[in-house]
Amino acid sequence: MTNSDLSKLKLDKSGANFQRKQKIPRWGLIAIGISVALSVAVTLVVNPAVEVDTAVVARVYPSQSFTLLNASGYVVAQRKAAVASKATGRLEWLGVEEGSRVRTNEIIARLENRDVLAASDQAVAGVSSAQADLADAKQNFSRMKELREKGYVAQSELDAADTRLKRAQAAVIGAEAALRSAQVAVEYTLIRAPFDAVVLTKNADVGDIVTPLGAAANAKASVVTIADMASLQVEVDVSESNLARVKMGQPCEIQLDALPDSRFPGAVHMIVPTADRSKASVMVKVRFTERDPRVLPEMSARVAFLEREITREEETPRTAVNPAALVSRNGKQVVFVMKDDKAEERAVTIGGRIGDGIEVREGIKPGEKVVVNPPKKLRNGSKVKQKER
Repeated sequence: MTNSDLSKLKLDKSGANFQRKQKIPRWGLIAIGISVALSVAVTLVVNPAVEVDTAVVARVYPSQSFTLLNASGYVVAQRKAAVASKATGRLEWLGVEEGSRVRTNEIIARLENRDVLAASDQAVAGVSSAQADLADAKQNFSRMKELREKGYVAQSELDAADTRLKRAQAAVIGAEAALRSAQVAVEYTLIRAPFDAVVLTKNADVGDIVTPLGAAANAKASVVTIADMASLQVEVDVSESNLARVKMGQPCEIQLDALPDSRFPGAVHMIVPTADRSKASVMVKVRFTERDPRVLPEMSARVAFLEREITREEETPRTAVNPAALVSRNGKQVVFVMKDDKAEERAVTIGGRIGDGIEVREGIKPGEKVVVNPPKKLRNGSKVKQKER
């Protein structure tokens, strides 16, 4: 091949394949970036996010519409005891734990009692011996009386038999008293429940020294603490300025922080006839009209003092929303629900007023977030964001 032939060999740069392999110029990349930025800016300007106020859809009880007063306090057992023994000894057996239910006079613990049991057995033997002596003295007196009537013995022998009989009778009385004392000593080592209750705390363990006053080092004064669950009441402080709204027997509704989804009916049991000058309040005790095993002592509680009794229909909670969230669109009542930073228009069916809210029967659920005072320009699908406070 000659030089002239080699000079004719050139690449064809006009082909499509060659152009695809060329790099995009820098000015082209800049132009593309500017185009994307302009597109985003135009979108934000044309369709910006609307700043709105929001409220949460709540579950509301109808009783809130006729509540006169609210107060807070604690559940307190009106019958409570720290169970201990009148004797001092080492705890040998404990048959209960926290949460155990006990009956009146049920043995719940026992102290070491071998010494008092031995004393009791000895007292039983003493009673048996005294009774045997009494029986012999009675027989002897009967014989002497019969012989005296026949003139076979002197009066002094009959008097001696009578004296022996009286001593035997007294010995039986003394032996029986000693037996009762020994039995009491044994009973003191048996710790019994004073009433039907539930064990709240266990204050001693097997092996601990239990003494009535707890004066000894490391000694326990009580074995367990129990409470009668039937005596649970809520104690609340009512300010003196609101005391006129509270009356004996007044219907109440009790809410426990531990059970926020439940309401318990109650009634005013007592208005304590003294005031706390440091708090300018009076203690009011509210009893539960229906017992519930979930209610425990020392739970924090809130009490609503009601104007009237709650009907069966009013025991069920309702869904309520801020009235300012409701707007009329095309002849329908609607709300705008915030969902994924967008406003979702929903038609709702409303009921009556409940406290500060409006009942919503259909359309939204408790916990959803709705727009309050929605602007007229707000539409279904509009971008929204919550106003910063």
